[in-house]
Amino acid sequence: MLKDRTNRPDPEALALSALGWVLADDGRAQRLLALTGLTPDDLRGRLAQASVQAAILGFLEAHEPDLVACAEALDVAPSQLVDARRELER
Repeated sequence: MLKDRTNRPDPEALALSALGWVLADDGRAQRLLALTGLTPDDLRGRLAQASVQAAILGFLEAHEPDLVACAEALDVAPSQLVDARRELER
């Protein structure tokens, strides 16, 4: 995981890693698309945008079991995913 000078994960890298985790499960991936209104083309074309990255993390935040499972898979605290979303929304 990429970290900045304060030893916190980079929000963009964290969002991209979280997206990889989401997309590893077809049902969860379909739920992401349905709940965020994003399309596969949106994800491909706009993934570098902070708003899309924040939407991915917000999707996880809205369903605590996924938030916790993703955090465990990425070896970060769930609060770090939430903090990354907040930072991306600035």
